[in-house]
Amino acid sequence: MAEHDFRYSLLSPQHTLTECRALSPGHYQVTGNGGSIQAGDTLLVTLKGSRELFMRLQVEKVRHLINPPGQWLAVTRGPSFRELAILNWQVHCDSCQRVLDFEFAVDASLGEAARPTAANARLAELGWHSQQQQHLCPACHTENHA
Repeated sequence: MAEHDFRYSLLSPQHTLTECRALSPGHYQVTGNGGSIQAGDTLLVTLKGSRELFMRLQVEKVRHLINPPGQWLAVTRGPSFRELAILNWQVHCDSCQRVLDFEFAVDASLGEAARPTAANARLAELGWHSQQQQHLCPACHTENHA
């Protein structure tokens, strides 16, 4: 089982995605070219409207097309969004005042209340620590816990 990287920043004409669309929450149909995709593989796909966010999709079924050569169509399973929203937030380190502008994904159908949880999860992925409305960058967190 291989991992195939189809993020925008790594595009090459021999290894690209043509389409990625939701069939239902958590199920996606992906059409691409190159990469020798097989059932059980993982696809890394950039989220539409994002500069840096991506999702991991597990290939359930794949059909290799004869024409054009190298093209395939896969049914995959991944994160479940009813209504995907990409938001940009900014946080300041409460120790050194370093600023982080970051993107995070949230299911907009869950309303405003889901935003802080999704933002904190993304901050944790980026190595930042937040506790009781206080934020620490990775360097300051290491200093305080060394």
